[in-house]
Amino acid sequence: MQSRIFQNACNQLKKDIHRRLGIMDENGYIIACSDESKVGFQKEAVVTHFDISNDDYMGGGYIFRKIETYSKNTYVVFCEGEDEIAKGFVSFLAAHFTTIKQYYDEKYDRNSFIKNIILDNILPSDVLYKARELKLAIECPRIVILVRSQKAIETSLVDVLQSLFPDSAKDFVIRIDDRDVAVVHEIKPGATMQEILHSTQELHDTITSEIMIKVSVGISTIVDTIPELARAYREARIALEVGKVFDTEKNIISYDNLGIGRLIYQLPTTLCELFLNEVFKKESISVLDSETIYTIQKFFENNLNVSETSRKLFVHRNTLVYRLDKIKKLTGLDLREFDDAIIFKVAMMVNKYLTSEPTRL
Repeated sequence: MQSRIFQNACNQLKKDIHRRLGIMDENGYIIACSDESKVGFQKEAVVTHFDISNDDYMGGGYIFRKIETYSKNTYVVFCEGEDEIAKGFVSFLAAHFTTIKQYYDEKYDRNSFIKNIILDNILPSDVLYKARELKLAIECPRIVILVRSQKAIETSLVDVLQSLFPDSAKDFVIRIDDRDVAVVHEIKPGATMQEILHSTQELHDTITSEIMIKVSVGISTIVDTIPELARAYREARIALEVGKVFDTEKNIISYDNLGIGRLIYQLPTTLCELFLNEVFKKESISVLDSETIYTIQKFFENNLNVSETSRKLFVHRNTLVYRLDKIKKLTGLDLREFDDAIIFKVAMMVNKYLTSEPTRL
């Protein structure tokens, strides 16, 4: 990656500096050059010289200068010629490539550092130290937005997200695996979740319109410090997992709005099974056919109102009452009673959770 960046710089400079120029690694191998046919060649004499001295080296019609970058990597820049003009070009190249490498190191190291935090791959005791070293704001409001594609991620998804979050000093676009991309986004102090949801909807619409792939988006709560990003990432993942089970029609799911689904998701499956067995003592929930389940869903959507539900279902009121009586006979629960309705609603969600084969985090 960095060799390509160096090569791009060489290609741009050769338009104005009409001399062969480039950069070598610490072993003397040319890793980028305005004459690309020279890439891969080694200059052993240059390595030998800089092993004993840091002074410029002249030889073979070139001037060589050793540079040490921000990340303590050693390189050698060179320019064709041994005159004063060549010396000036070498001084310019040394400063130019040092700046390029520093920018690359800061960007790469920061992204790698943030990725290690959210994936819990760094010791908590090292987080604050490393954050100060990389000059990252330790205390500022951030959220984690997790974008999940239905198919393997193409480079274009990462590119779109980077274009939507161009401030690499504050926002980090991190590829997690072949389907997930996480965005660690610094938000304005006082920003509300409603504002975040609105901007995330725009993000979702941009992705689907530009690269024509279906994605789901999970949003964490707002965290105030860098060490809390690991929790924020888990929240964004849980939002996606719970949404996949209970809110299948939603494309954007916020951890703040998971409701009882979050509680069920965190329960052991054995406890869920015990609950179902306790609720459906007479018959298993599987005895309810699809028409009955649909009727129940509509009854809940209409706030247990028999008249309104029968109107929405286009059935006579007595027909709906008959169906509700049938459910009571099978399960022992009268859905017209508020307490029984709550129990049945939770039981349906628990059953949906168990049959979905959820991914535990």
